[in-house]
Amino acid sequence: MIGMMASGKSTVGKALARQLEWEFFDVDKEIEKRSGVPISEIFELEGESGFRKRETKMMDELTQRSRVVIAMGGGAPMFEANRPLLKRGLVIQLVTTVEDIIERTRYDTARPLLQCDDKEQRIAMLLEERSSVYDLMSDLVVSTAGGHLHSVVDRILEDPQVVELVDRVNVEEKDNVDIYG
Repeated sequence: MIGMMASGKSTVGKALARQLEWEFFDVDKEIEKRSGVPISEIFELEGESGFRKRETKMMDELTQRSRVVIAMGGGAPMFEANRPLLKRGLVIQLVTTVEDIIERTRYDTARPLLQCDDKEQRIAMLLEERSSVYDLMSDLVVSTAGGHLHSVVDRILEDPQVVELVDRVNVEEKDNVDIYG
């Protein structure tokens, strides 16, 4: 799952994974868990380039797994090294409005890119910078603006590309079962 911060990647991703009975991973949370420090501290100590190296390494590991839903960081698709990693799976872009992003991040102090005076301007600028790359990388685009979680997940699960992927994964899993007796 790709999209702007607060577009719903983690929330929708968890619900989708639960519905599919797959594992869910949030790349940023995995980096924090394994490094033992928050993303904001990694940005502070190593800069964005240090964080992006960690992100690429984590994405490489997670995208090699099967039966997973992965929430990528909002900036992940912007880095050329990450793009082939994204294409290992079906890329779902979640979109929402600038207003929704502002509302969803109103009390969030942990996002390094929003440590500024004018959040609305910053979000609009990031959205403008990233939209064309998000669109290029996406196999499916789903709006989370004003939507209920279950209806968003249902729209994803009803998409023919998702149905085909789930069917293929289930067939591969059956083909890999050894029967002894």
